Amino acid sequence: MSQIPFFKNKTFYFAYSLVVFLAFVYSCKPENSKTKEAPALTQDVEMVTSKGTIVLRLYDETPLHRDNYLKLFGERFYDSILFHRVIENFMIQSGDPTSKNSVATDTLGNGDLPYTIPAELVPSRYHKRGVLAAARDNNPERASSSTQFYIVHGRTYTDSTLTLAEDRINTWLADNRVVNKPENKALVHLLETLYQKGENTDSIQLISGQIQELSKEELAKGPRYTIPEMHRETYKTVGGAAHLDQNYTVFGEVISGMAVVDSIAIQSTDSLDRPLNDIRILSTRLIDRK
Repeated sequence: MSQIPFFKNKTFYFAYSLVVFLAFVYSCKPENSKTKEAPALTQDVEMVTSKGTIVLRLYDETPLHRDNYLKLFGERFYDSILFHRVIENFMIQSGDPTSKNSVATDTLGNGDLPYTIPAELVPSRYHKRGVLAAARDNNPERASSSTQFYIVHGRTYTDSTLTLAEDRINTWLADNRVVNKPENKALVHLLETLYQKGENTDSIQLISGQIQELSKEELAKGPRYTIPEMHRETYKTVGGAAHLDQNYTVFGEVISGMAVVDSIAIQSTDSLDRPLNDIRILSTRLIDRK
């Protein structure tokens, strides 16, 4: 869940976003994201926050994420970490280790451990209200942050807003296919180089425009993702964040304490969506499943 600033110039925004995730991929070679010892799969996570207790169940269908996060929760890595990004009707985000000792003026959201987790995009796991998912930057592999996660607060959808969500999903998927094609490697690398030098804005706009045209062609060619009917019904009745499907790994869900998530989601925030009053994870532990 990157926090790339919004630019009124859409061409420049596309170039900026593309360069950010490419720079990450080229400069941060991931270490082995698999934990050496997987915790017992009969355990849930109890997270005590300053607003109350949330119990999370991680999915076996996403073993890389499950094992990584069970290890971190079990080691109490998250004790004292803040919910640094909160958007009502969308999600609450935590996991930046630099937030433990931060002050109100600090910009949060960039802290992490020095590895990523390969994407585990399971079709049956989607962004319904209450799910736990992994944050990430805009890297083309859609690899997840090692520590940052979010819980979907969500909103309900109509058929028309689900169509808009599908359009957004398919645009992202087309962009991703273009960037990952070998024949586009030189063009993408040139864009990255120009942007890092901070010069030749006309060339940046020209090349990003070429990539945008390739993305439009890719989008028209397909394949096109369609939100399954069962998921659509959940989004229309229970709610969620449908536009994130197929782009972020969903790896668990809240089984107790959704009222706590609601209470966090409605907090007043600053311009960067950080709560004005700190909301902290006080402690975490693994508990036996009931």
